[in-house]
Amino acid sequence: MINRPTYVNKIIAFTDTPFVKILTGIRRSGKSTILKLIIEELKARGINDENIISYHFDSIENQDMTAKEIYALVKAKLSPDKKTYLFLDEVQEIPNWERVVNTLASEYNADIYVTGSNSRMMSSEISTYLTGRYVAFNIFTLSFQEYLDFREEFTNISSPKDELANYIHLGGFPATHLREYSDDEVYTIVRDIYNSTIFSDIVKRNELRKIDQLERIVKFAFDNVGKTFSALSISDHLKSEHRKIDNETVYNYLEKLESAYILHRCSRYDIKGKELLKTQEKFYLADTSLRHSVLGYTNTSIAAMLENVVYLELIRRGYSVSIAKTLKGEIDFIAMKQSDKIYVQVTREIKSAETEQCEYDRLLEIHDNYPKYVLTTDNYTGGNYKGIKTMHIADFLLSTEF
Repeated sequence: MINRPTYVNKIIAFTDTPFVKILTGIRRSGKSTILKLIIEELKARGINDENIISYHFDSIENQDMTAKEIYALVKAKLSPDKKTYLFLDEVQEIPNWERVVNTLASEYNADIYVTGSNSRMMSSEISTYLTGRYVAFNIFTLSFQEYLDFREEFTNISSPKDELANYIHLGGFPATHLREYSDDEVYTIVRDIYNSTIFSDIVKRNELRKIDQLERIVKFAFDNVGKTFSALSISDHLKSEHRKIDNETVYNYLEKLESAYILHRCSRYDIKGKELLKTQEKFYLADTSLRHSVLGYTNTSIAAMLENVVYLELIRRGYSVSIAKTLKGEIDFIAMKQSDKIYVQVTREIKSAETEQCEYDRLLEIHDNYPKYVLTTDNYTGGNYKGIKTMHIADFLLSTEF
């Protein structure tokens, strides 16, 4: 196993605290592996095997168990005189799992870690049973730094600026970077992840019948990454294909895709009014390889995918990210975390002085002292213009300054 210290260190900091540790994220983002890494760390700290209990509820052996059966099974294995470290993987498959975890956390000397691949596990049920007693960690696919670390295990990598193209092309699902795979093999793996997520976390869970509608909405969203659109624009698009669908149904499908962590919603933020706007949102993918595996790889999608990886890096680092609406237009991202704030404009390349000035003018509209960036793939980019820093996207993704 290749270590993912960013997550392991954050989670292990809550070991031996009363908080239930909940790991969520899209399927195959590495949640189960992170649990194994945490178990290894506990053993390295001197915790004995008999004090560690682990169950995987996506397996045939455990998938039909009831909450009462799980409770009885776990209770029988709890150590009577020492703390037990309990790991419940893909626990959302079990109805009423929250009650089991709440009882174990309340009545026994147990340090509990759970994972799930659907945001519904962070629903009101948790608020009811685990209020103030859990910490949540969203596990993403590989960051650019993690991608480089993984590939270094089995091949010689190029410079980060050269590797960025491969990262955009192949995405960051950990399973696709354990050895050298061809593009077709990578997209076969990702397509399988996509299909299992659509079927298990959306179609089966919600008992959907009109799967063709869902597929068409997915393709529209994937093909319009980084563009503002609404339920109405999707509905109109499908009507042009003689597929009738109402706006509410479109919204429901988009919400289900968010719940399965396939899509991330990015709202618009009015800088002057200092409020989130409820119209013309953007959606970004959990991983760039999802688009390529479903729609195929095209050069015309590169600009949107560059924007996508920057967005993911910002939320991966804990920022709340929105589109910044200014008086004269929009800035790709305003990212806020507590008292920190940064503004980011992403462009594949700046072909003319006029385009360059346009990119900077948008940021110069904002009269505050927070960091502002223009990011591009130009190998010779750099420097500072009126307080705005210009960086190569690869350098930004690896930077420790934000």
